Amino acid sequence: MRIDIIVYDGLDELDAVGPLEVLRGAAAAGADLDVRLAGRTDLTPVVGTFGLTFTPEVVFTPGEAEVVVVPGGGWAARGEKGAWGEVRRGDWLGPLAAAADTGTLMASVCTGAMLLAHAGVIGGRTATTHHVALDDLAATGAAVVTERVVDTGAVVTGGGVTSGIDVALHLVERLVGPDAAEAAARRMEYARLPVLVVDQD
Repeated sequence: MRIDIIVYDGLDELDAVGPLEVLRGAAAAGADLDVRLAGRTDLTPVVGTFGLTFTPEVVFTPGEAEVVVVPGGGWAARGEKGAWGEVRRGDWLGPLAAAADTGTLMASVCTGAMLLAHAGVIGGRTATTHHVALDDLAATGAAVVTERVVDTGAVVTGGGVTSGIDVALHLVERLVGPDAAEAAARRMEYARLPVLVVDQD
């Protein structure tokens, strides 16, 4: 199963690296997961909020991956780089909407939910995001909750920065099975947290 983690300038590093480690760790343990970093239009390196450089491995193509993970970052700063700037430019919104339309499982970490919301992917679903963006997410029509991870079927959202680990462990459970998720958590010495599951499909 192919999983694309999208990357863009100003993303929060842990939003991407947390899921990357969990998912590639599960793959190394035998899970059938192909995890890739995906850029918008080319393979030009992008730089995270704290200076870490990410080099995309593929150009994002809607429908090519069964799962898409969208990191956040920089929303509160309202800057040119980060999730706020990406929403304002809109370059990712169409491709993310198109991916969702193909039946791709869409997941967000932190303020990555704002990209999904503005792409029309979340709509009125129950969802969460970083606390600085809860009101902004509610303003898009989402039913906002302050849970760590929310799974509504076709869309999974995670709260703050470190919730990317929880989102990814939940994805491993959904895609591979509970034993694989527990093994991944044990390897990281990470205590799993509850997930709010709401059937909205």
